[in-house]
Amino acid sequence: LIMIGGFVQLLAGFLAFRKYDHLGGAAFLTFSALWSSYGVTRVLCAAPVSGHLLDMGAGNTEGFTAGSVAFLVLNAFLIILASSFNVVLLCLTLAMELLTICFLLFTLEDLPLPFEIVVLSILSIICFYGATASLTNCMFGKDLLVMGSPLLIVQSSKDREDPLPCVCPKSHLTSGLRTIAELLNTGAVCGVPTDTVYALAASCKHPEAIEKVYRIKDRPQEKPICIFISNLEQLRAAAPPISPLLWEFMENVYPGGIGCIIQKGEWLKKLGVGAGYGRVGTQDSIMIRVPDLTVLVHLIDMTGPLAITSANPSGEVDSTHHDMVISRLGHKLEGVLCDGESDEVVASTVVNCTKIDESGITIVREGCIPAGKVMQIFERVKNR
Repeated sequence: LIMIGGFVQLLAGFLAFRKYDHLGGAAFLTFSALWSSYGVTRVLCAAPVSGHLLDMGAGNTEGFTAGSVAFLVLNAFLIILASSFNVVLLCLTLAMELLTICFLLFTLEDLPLPFEIVVLSILSIICFYGATASLTNCMFGKDLLVMGSPLLIVQSSKDREDPLPCVCPKSHLTSGLRTIAELLNTGAVCGVPTDTVYALAASCKHPEAIEKVYRIKDRPQEKPICIFISNLEQLRAAAPPISPLLWEFMENVYPGGIGCIIQKGEWLKKLGVGAGYGRVGTQDSIMIRVPDLTVLVHLIDMTGPLAITSANPSGEVDSTHHDMVISRLGHKLEGVLCDGESDEVVASTVVNCTKIDESGITIVREGCIPAGKVMQIFERVKNR
C-alpha cells in the first residue's frame, strides 16, 4: 500500500506540473520520493523467516539516517510554502513531516508501532479528503468541499502595481477571445496580435471605431487602413472581379505576411465590411490580408473583417509584445489581447496587384517577407 501511495504521489506531481503548478509538482514529487523510500526500506527490512532482505544493523544506518534528515529539512521548506496555499496542502506537508520522523526513528531502530500506525492513518485521511475535494471542486466548478484559506498571504510587487489601463485578457483563453470580440462588435478599438507585429483592430461595421484608430495613432488621414479576413473562401464568396492570375497569386501568398492591394468595389459589402466601406482603403483600392495566426483567425470569424493598422504611434517603431501596446497606447484602447512576443519584428510586405495582368506586381513596402521572394512567387505563378 505504501508503494501504491508513492506512485499516486508521483502521478499527482506530474499532473501538477502539466497545469504549471510548480510548487504543487515539487511537493508531490518530494512526497513520492519520501513515501517510496520509506516503503522500500520497510519492506526490505521486514523480518521474513529467511532473515532480513536489507541489513539495517549497526554501522549500516548512517546513509538512511542522513536521508531522513534531508527529507525533514526539505519538507520544512514545503510546509512554509504550503501555508500560503490552503489548509489541506499544509496539513499534508505536516503529515509528511511526521512520516519523515517515522522514517528517521526506523533507521535508528526506535520506531514505536502505534506511532507509525497513527501517522499513516492521519496521512491516508488527509490524502483521501484532498483528492476528493480537488476532484469535486474541479468537476462542479465551485468550492463544494472546503480546502481552507491560506494562513500566510504574501503580497508580491506585481499585486501592488497600478491596475492595467484597459481590459487585457490572455489569447489562449476562449473567454479572453470572446471578451475582445464583444468589445470590437460594440465599436471598440483593441490591440491584437498578428502573424507579424501587434496591430490595432476595429470592426469594419463601425466607421466611428476606424476614425478612432486614426486619432489613437495620430495617423495622417491620407494613409489608408487595410482589412484582414480569416480565409480566402470569404473573398471568393464576395465574388470580386479578380483575374485568374491574381487568384492564383493570392492562393500562394495567403495566409501569411503579404498583403495584396486590389481594386475596391461594392463586393466589399458582401464580404461584411458594411458601414466602414468609406473608411478603409482608398477610393479605388483596398489592401486585404489573410493572417497566418490561429487566434486572430478565430477572432475574425467572431467579428467579421477587421480594419487593421500597426499598434504604434505614427512614425514610431512597431510593437512586438503586448506590454509595448499596453504601455504606449493602453490608456486610449478598450482592450489588448495578450499573446506574448510577436512572431516578427517588422510588419507585413505590401504588394500592389491592381495592374497584375498588364504590368505585373509592385512592391509598395518591403516587410517581413523579402521583396525577392515575393517576385519569385509571382514569376512562378505567372509561368504556370
